[in-house]
Amino acid sequence: MSSSDILKTIPLPSIERPFGVHLWPLFDKAFTSVKGYHPQDFDFQPRETPMSTLKETGITILAYYVIILGGRELMRNRPAFKLKIPFIIHNFYLTAISATLLALFVEQLVPTLAHHGLFYTICDVKGGWTPPLVILYYLNYLTKYLELIDTVFLVLKKKPLTFLHCYHHGATALLCYTQLIGLTSVSWVPITLNLGVHVVMYWYYFQSARGIRIWWKQWITTFQIVQFVIDLVFVYFASYTYFTSTYFPWMPNAGNCAGEEFAAFAGMGIISSYLVLFISFYFATYKKDGKRPTGRKAARSLKDAQLPDVHSLMNHGKASPAITNGAATNGFASSTATPSRVTRSRKA
Repeated sequence: MSSSDILKTIPLPSIERPFGVHLWPLFDKAFTSVKGYHPQDFDFQPRETPMSTLKETGITILAYYVIILGGRELMRNRPAFKLKIPFIIHNFYLTAISATLLALFVEQLVPTLAHHGLFYTICDVKGGWTPPLVILYYLNYLTKYLELIDTVFLVLKKKPLTFLHCYHHGATALLCYTQLIGLTSVSWVPITLNLGVHVVMYWYYFQSARGIRIWWKQWITTFQIVQFVIDLVFVYFASYTYFTSTYFPWMPNAGNCAGEEFAAFAGMGIISSYLVLFISFYFATYKKDGKRPTGRKAARSLKDAQLPDVHSLMNHGKASPAITNGAATNGFASSTATPSRVTRSRKA
């Protein structure tokens, strides 16, 4: 067989098949074998579908806070657990889930974007709220509860519980719930960006747990901040054009945008708070004094650092660890790798 014949047998990427092959039939087969019906036939019904009521969501989030805060007290006088193997498995399956969902989203969205344009995809119910996308939205929402296990690791390993980590876990589950109930077509923008971050982040922690040091921790924080900026551009635009076309049609707008009003306010409020918190963390961690500490200051920072936990911020806060002379000062990364030795000056 000639090289040209071989090339003809290789499925090439296209608008209709961004990855060269159709992924949805594979997902359809796996989903159907488990649920007994096709994923595109999934019918999301508020107050009927599991975890689709505010009561269920609220109780689960409240239970999460009770468990982690109570667990922290129970662990106060107990030795920390190692949990290396469970931690590796946890990060690997979250990497795989995030990558799978992201690929399925891309396959669904690329043809719509190419044939109908961006506004149609983020604002028209037929563009951003199709049956295949709805099941993906719902599965992504359920993973937010699976990711709460991140904090269980923190508690059992006796790592610090920061405000940013705990707030972000609960708020993200609530955010996904409001967008599902609110039928917001623009949901795919923050979801796909977040899945992209999760692929990189959980893979980083999977490798870190295996003892492999990776240099680009700080860039994950930057990636997160850029993500929130892009999210807010789309969410504020969709909200603006909805409210102006509905209540102030004399103002310039692009037309109506699908979604409920409470979902718009929830999206703007929660994502805006993320941006503020992560920018604050970034500058507090990486830009303090404009340089890394050395000598006696470095030794003291290793001993006394109280910066937010690495894994807790990045798993759902997505912030990266504080670095002192190239070593993680706190968090899961430091529990799986030997920190670099601090070189003291002769005078110190």
